[in-house]
Amino acid sequence: MVQSQNKVVDLQTTGVSYLGVGGKVGKFLIGDKALEFYADANVEDYIQIPWENVQQIGANVSGKTVSRHFQVFTDSGKFLFASKDSGKILKEARAHLGNEKVVKLPTLLQTIGQFFKNLFAKR
Repeated sequence: MVQSQNKVVDLQTTGVSYLGVGGKVGKFLIGDKALEFYADANVEDYIQIPWENVQQIGANVSGKTVSRHFQVFTDSGKFLFASKDSGKILKEARAHLGNEKVVKLPTLLQTIGQFFKNLFAKR
């Protein structure tokens, strides 16, 4: 049986984890100690990310709309998730991490524009 790291759960919602091949549908538990994801198909297939290991968490923002997809950058790698409540997840993460670790990620068009800008920049 899997033991949760959280003593208090602030937010519980559904979403998808894109770790490995394909996506796994499951539940997010955002609590006082960690961000946790448990797959619906197999509860033993889980991801627990303690708040002290998170370097950054971010999503694409256009206007006041937050993208469904968000990324969690840790000292051991990058995790990609999606949830209809990604804005709520980021707000809870801000409460635990602070404003400086919750960031806006560049959109696809901004990334492509930066690529061409760097490609044709004078050296």
